[in-house]
Amino acid sequence: MNAPRTAAELPVVVVGAGPVGLAAAAHLVERGLRPLVLERGAAAGAAVREWGHVRLFSTWAELTDEAAEKLLAPTGWSRPDPAAYPTGGDWAERYLQPLADALGDRVRYGTAVTGVSRAGRDRLVDADREGRPFVVHVATADGGEARLHAHAVIDASGTWTTPSPAGASGLPALGERAAADRVCYRVPDLDDPAVRARYAGRRTAVIGSGASAFTALAGLAELAKADDGAGTQAVWILRRGLSGATYGGGEADRLPARGALGLAAKAAVDQGHAEAVTGFRAEGVERDGDGRLILVSEDGQRLDPVDEVIVLTGFRPDLSFLSELRLDLDIRLQAPVELAPLIDPNQHSCGTVRPHGHRELSHPEQGVYLVGMKSYGRAPTFLALTGYEQVRSVAAALAGDLEAADRVQLTLPETGVCSGGGLPARTESSAFSARSLVTVGGAVTEAGGGGCCGS
Repeated sequence: MNAPRTAAELPVVVVGAGPVGLAAAAHLVERGLRPLVLERGAAAGAAVREWGHVRLFSTWAELTDEAAEKLLAPTGWSRPDPAAYPTGGDWAERYLQPLADALGDRVRYGTAVTGVSRAGRDRLVDADREGRPFVVHVATADGGEARLHAHAVIDASGTWTTPSPAGASGLPALGERAAADRVCYRVPDLDDPAVRARYAGRRTAVIGSGASAFTALAGLAELAKADDGAGTQAVWILRRGLSGATYGGGEADRLPARGALGLAAKAAVDQGHAEAVTGFRAEGVERDGDGRLILVSEDGQRLDPVDEVIVLTGFRPDLSFLSELRLDLDIRLQAPVELAPLIDPNQHSCGTVRPHGHRELSHPEQGVYLVGMKSYGRAPTFLALTGYEQVRSVAAALAGDLEAADRVQLTLPETGVCSGGGLPARTESSAFSARSLVTVGGAVTEAGGGGCCGS
């Protein structure tokens, strides 16, 4: 079957039906373009649903997109209280799924993208490259395969499926894979009885220094105070030392819920529910005679055995299905090379980013864009508002309206500290849940959460 040859006949393929992917589709529709959203999960926001128990530290006002709301308006959709803080489950059920439903057959579920290239051209071939459509290979839920063609490709697949390992070198620590039965890479849902039983009364190591780690520490501290949690103890593993910036911006954070989470983590340490081990760079995981885990550092330090390990060291993009495309990515962050200097945590981490759009997100392969959390590569502190502005600009560029595409405006809340983010949970005096989202506030797929921490 021959592929359509004109742009008018071809859709813009959007990879992922998460917050940014669906917003991209809404903006494309608004521009008169035809989106086709490919989602590997069975519903909209499949990744978000995996951390549905986690409460975001952004309000509803910061979690919905303007073009998406216009698309939803005729359906009778009711906008949630803009000042309220939804859980991931709320976000998926009350906004993402209705938005996907409004897009109708423009969204396909159970469809995993396995490869993207130029039709008839691998990454080596120059001849007539830009004149060829994109070819997108997919695997369907029933085990089938298919080939689609596209005018452009917007990859909003996020980083949720590729968490970083415990090893300080960026590789799994020796023995980490073999210890998979006791290692989790998501913030556990401690309201789930089976998950709660896994951690109650046990000693758990939490590796990481960001919002997700704060969330896990706060949750374990609450469990330790509960009747069924006596003996619960956390060991907080930090690759660096403790400082005033370790717990984030606190009351100076312009996202109050994010600042509160860091304060809750600090309280967990101060109250003795969590022991901080600093300057520990994990390189090995061993088992003792009882099957418990012993963490070993690169300099040979061995910690006392723990029952469980929660690894919250960030996420990284899956670039495997884009290997035949000519992408220009920063060698450190794996983010678009023009965007990387704006978000590089080696240079700054105040939670702000200069306005950016299609130009910073473009690649030598014209017509392909990485957006949303995936555009940040390995950098943290991504907010949904960033992704919404990205796809507004990209959609305008694809429609040929470069004036609108270049008119990028973005103002993000600062963390209150320029050396890391932080966040809160519910204490006796806080209105926020102890499971407030702490990885990438108002984030896309990147928050802590997750069913993989089940029994």
